[in-house]
Amino acid sequence: MTHSDRGAGRPLSPHLQIYKPTLTMMMSMAHRLTGLALYCGTLLLAWWLLALAGGAESFAAAQAFFSGFFGRLILFGYTWALIHHMLGGLRHLVWDTGHGFGPAQIEWAARATLAGSVVLTLVVWVLGFSLL
Repeated sequence: MTHSDRGAGRPLSPHLQIYKPTLTMMMSMAHRLTGLALYCGTLLLAWWLLALAGGAESFAAAQAFFSGFFGRLILFGYTWALIHHMLGGLRHLVWDTGHGFGPAQIEWAARATLAGSVVLTLVVWVLGFSLL
């Protein structure tokens, strides 16, 4: 089949411009994006560990970065991405058991994942600062 046989200008399969965005669609994208963010955040964790192994001067530089506003903002985002990705993974684990596929259940799970990730991130940071 050539390109002209398919109908010029028509998509070969449905895509984002065809579908109206839904919460579950956005949560699927968020799960992928948080996975990417965790990959990048793990590189920062590796930098911190290498700085720790590199001696007092390199560790002090890394600590200065992570204790500044931008560094803490990155750490806060990394914490949220980690928790959000974990809760999304738990949602998928439930689906792997064959449960939770009703429209209301899918919507509830998406909302619970989003709300839970925000609340748990705040709890982790409040606890972290209270223990300092």
